[in-house]
Amino acid sequence: MFPKDYPFSPPRFRFNPPIYHPNVYKDGLICISILHKSGDATTDEPDGETWSPAQSVETVLISIVSLLSDPNINSPANVDAAVAWRKDRPSYNKRVAQDVAASKQNIPKDFKMPLLESEAYVAPKPAEPRDDVVDDDFWYESADDSMEDEDVMEDDGDESDNFEDEDDEDEEE
Repeated sequence: MFPKDYPFSPPRFRFNPPIYHPNVYKDGLICISILHKSGDATTDEPDGETWSPAQSVETVLISIVSLLSDPNINSPANVDAAVAWRKDRPSYNKRVAQDVAASKQNIPKDFKMPLLESEAYVAPKPAEPRDDVVDDDFWYESADDSMEDEDVMEDDGDESDNFEDEDDEDEEE
């Protein structure tokens, strides 16, 4: 949910249905510092890690995805999930798998699930010939054409082209 004064106040994100995760409250709200207002005296979060109007939806989503795979168990919103994550990972993973399976029941029948990048690869089709090309040699340049005679600098006798420092000459004498 984006507040009326966005981007000066952070949006709120809620998983619906709630997920079992150390940084997700039991009502589905996510607890992540980037979504907290800065200057909150009740937290130990540095202002540099809290909400800023410079944050974008993309940076928030990247932070959430990162948090999902690497929870902050030192500041849990769901203590039970944090304890399970730390002390009984197989039990934690089993509970998460159950939640994922249950959530799949809510997917509409006509929804096409996005594939993983490795599953989604389709070999590119060969380019079809184009009839609208005006000049096939437009960007062509041969090695012989790369340096025209007028491009070559000739010695015109101007001593300003001499880059030796006069002070160096004095030191040698």
